[in-house]
Amino acid sequence: MTLNEGKGKRAAFHTLGCKLNFSETSTISRSFKTKGFDVVEFNSEADIYVINTCSVTEQADKKCRQAIKKIQNINNNAFIAVVGCYAQLKPEEIAKNLGVDLVLGTKEKFNILEHLSSLEKNETPEIYSCEINDIDQFDSSHSEADRTRSFLKVQDGCDYSCTYCTIPLARGKSRNKEISDLVIEAQKIASSGIKEIILTGVNIGDFGKSTNETFFDLVKELEKVEGIERIRISSIEPNLLKDEIIEFVAKSKKIQPHFHIPLQSGCNKTLAKMQRRYNRELFASRVSKIKELIPNAFIGVDVIVGFPGENEEDFNDTFQFLTTLDTSFYHVFSYSERPNTKSAEFEGKVPKNIISERSKKLHVLSENKLQNFYQQNLGTEAKVLFESTKKNDLIFGFTGNYIKVETNFDKNLIGEIIDVKLDSISQSGNVKVKLS
Repeated sequence: MTLNEGKGKRAAFHTLGCKLNFSETSTISRSFKTKGFDVVEFNSEADIYVINTCSVTEQADKKCRQAIKKIQNINNNAFIAVVGCYAQLKPEEIAKNLGVDLVLGTKEKFNILEHLSSLEKNETPEIYSCEINDIDQFDSSHSEADRTRSFLKVQDGCDYSCTYCTIPLARGKSRNKEISDLVIEAQKIASSGIKEIILTGVNIGDFGKSTNETFFDLVKELEKVEGIERIRISSIEPNLLKDEIIEFVAKSKKIQPHFHIPLQSGCNKTLAKMQRRYNRELFASRVSKIKELIPNAFIGVDVIVGFPGENEEDFNDTFQFLTTLDTSFYHVFSYSERPNTKSAEFEGKVPKNIISERSKKLHVLSENKLQNFYQQNLGTEAKVLFESTKKNDLIFGFTGNYIKVETNFDKNLIGEIIDVKLDSISQSGNVKVKLS
């Protein structure tokens, strides 16, 4: 499109899936703004809608189809573009959805404007995809929608071969920009007044394969960026969470005591079938190391329920292991069979009703872990970065160790890091605070 072609036109964006997708959608939306588009809320009437998709679960695919139907109810004449992981894996399936005009896989999603000669609806959807082995570029991205924090993409792709996962098929091999480039991007974020960045990627602990650097090198350099007061590390594989990283976080004034570590199963037999690169003993050692050096650290853990072959004994093995871990929260996922994964061919499929029962049991355990963690922190002092969200005359924020807090709304608190005392747990499950 020409530079002025977007003027007077409205574009809306919808993100499905992970924080990495959120950072990428934000970057794509900014490219539309540079062409003169007005970016509006997804629920608003727009001339073009862009859906950035996830395909980790069957539910994610379903949500994409639901979003397409929602757009048609808002504006049946709008141009609809579907991009991202689902678009890479199943472009023809998406194209069958009535009303879709453009489907862009992983390599082309950042080039969306180049594919828009007009916003006239296409009689036949245009599809631009490629073989996953042809994807070797790293497209930088970060989010700016939330003025208090930004998701900074530091890595993309994955070289692991977990038997249940489609991400390597959707995003390609592990790759990244050089640390010097990411430092410049972090400085740009800081110059906009954002105080916190969250490092995101597919497998961020694997950072550096394409530049002969390491994730440890990266966090050491990002800590030096002036203006950024907080850095959070998103999901990192337990086998890549080295002692040197934990020790650095323990001493750091910027990197927050907040870890998100995928476990997936507490049963070694199941971990082996998943082709995970660790056993539960290594995982337990990572948790112990964190708690030894950072007693108040928040540790969130991913768990998959109902993996093929998981019998009652295996699940109980996982449940007992999770009970003993000194963790703060469990992200519980029901196993979702995905095409072209090894586990789709495994025997011993677990019935959905059994998966549901096991999932509920883990959700209860997770809620107990979270409330216990909150209780342990009551009476202590903390620093909270307050968000712009307002609900029931309350403002919300997070401590460094990821405790969600609430207090009476005051617009002067938005985007500020404030000293507070953690007072009590509210009816909504957050922690009420007293301002220092």
